[in-house]
Amino acid sequence: MAEDLILELKGITKIFPGVKALDNVQFQLRRGEIHALMGENGAGKSTFIKVITGVHAAEEGHMYLNGQEVHFKGTQDAGAAGIAAVYQIPTSYMELTVTENIFIGHEIMKNGIIQWREMNKKAEELLARLHANFKVTEEVGALTIAQQQMVEIAKALSTDAKIIILDEPTAALTANESEELYRIVDELHEQGVSVIFISHRMEDMYRLAQRVTVFRDSRYIDTFDVDKITDKDLIKAMVGREITDMYPKPKVQIGQEIFKIENFSRLGYFKDVSLSVRAGEIVGLTGLVGAGRTETFQCVCGIEKPDSGRVFMNGKEVRIRKPKDAMEAGIILLPEDRRRQGLIMSWSLCDNVTLPIIEKLSKNNFIDHKKEYELSRNYLESVDTKAVSIFDKASTLSGGNQQKVVVAKALAQDHMKVVVMDEPTKGVDVGAKAEIYGIMGELAQKGYGIILISSEMPEILGMSDRIYVMCQGRVTGCLDREEVTQEKILELAMDQSGREVS
Repeated sequence: MAEDLILELKGITKIFPGVKALDNVQFQLRRGEIHALMGENGAGKSTFIKVITGVHAAEEGHMYLNGQEVHFKGTQDAGAAGIAAVYQIPTSYMELTVTENIFIGHEIMKNGIIQWREMNKKAEELLARLHANFKVTEEVGALTIAQQQMVEIAKALSTDAKIIILDEPTAALTANESEELYRIVDELHEQGVSVIFISHRMEDMYRLAQRVTVFRDSRYIDTFDVDKITDKDLIKAMVGREITDMYPKPKVQIGQEIFKIENFSRLGYFKDVSLSVRAGEIVGLTGLVGAGRTETFQCVCGIEKPDSGRVFMNGKEVRIRKPKDAMEAGIILLPEDRRRQGLIMSWSLCDNVTLPIIEKLSKNNFIDHKKEYELSRNYLESVDTKAVSIFDKASTLSGGNQQKVVVAKALAQDHMKVVVMDEPTKGVDVGAKAEIYGIMGELAQKGYGIILISSEMPEILGMSDRIYVMCQGRVTGCLDREEVTQEKILELAMDQSGREVS
């Protein structure tokens, strides 16, 4: 079996001041294999990849490439050895063309002159291998995230990489874009390229990998054959405990209707959208990407302006022209992009939580900091946020804990009645997902109305009391929990009536 290994690491330990980021971990990658690497945030995956690519040097351990021990002094050494990494957030130069990004650092030169025609031709050949549908002369900044990832993969192929590391590549992709990435990875596999695929998503692992290695708390836990591991055992390996109920949906006495929208429309986005939520109810809103779900609630919450539509709270119509109006009416939106829209990443957790209510904590233009600290600490603890202190920057937390801060920020506005959660578990590890679902259930028990906007079928089915389905900007059906099936949702989400939003 050893002769099949292209990469092997043994006893790798990496120490930062006060932190052991990797503790005696191991890993084996076979030739032409797609090998998943999974674990919760903070498990050591990113540090491990940086050791492989020469960003960090390990204090202890050995790395072998094609059976020979190697010591990389930097990323250039790793690149020269045939190892390349494609990160979740593309590292391309946005103002440069596709060709310039692919060949940056290893341009084709003759007599000191860059051979643009030859580089463009080779770039076109690389993109053809990936079935890309954009030109090599386009600026990368004009491309989608999925297309930028293609450029990064083409760049790796241009260096004749034999090992490509994909770090959370599907986190920012739509379902269709993820399928396209799967196709590309499958083709790399067929061409003999070895792939390390880091992901929180089990569907990525099942769709692509032959084996999966799990890290937990900076340590190696085990390596499993994907076709032999169960969800239950994999989750236990990642979180260190058995999660008996991934979707902890409590029994709640659902009350009266507290929120309703009627005939919401915005030209080109959605038309005649109507739905309602009762106290203690979790209402799912799903559909294919582009169905108009997020856009509808951006208009409901005053971020965008609808062409028509009415909002009712407790049976009375409310006028919402800006986000502040929605919050004053008791509606809060937890946005899909928590890093850009839900938090100020350079601010402390305390400042983020109290930002919407800072006026209430001020008197004569002076903030009552004692009250501010106490309030923020209480709300952060109520959602079990894991941080050293309330003064930690939001940027230092994992994705799951950042989401908890967003929830705490919403709860601090104590008059809230309706919480809209847009893709609340996107980019979150499995342990944090279960915790977020638990928080959602607790909010429902307290009488909040929850609107769960999600593309993830398991969480929609597992957490919703009722489910609205959208397709091409319209609501195509509403299903009760007792009657809903995945097949029924997909049928409504792929409505073939051919109607257009107008």
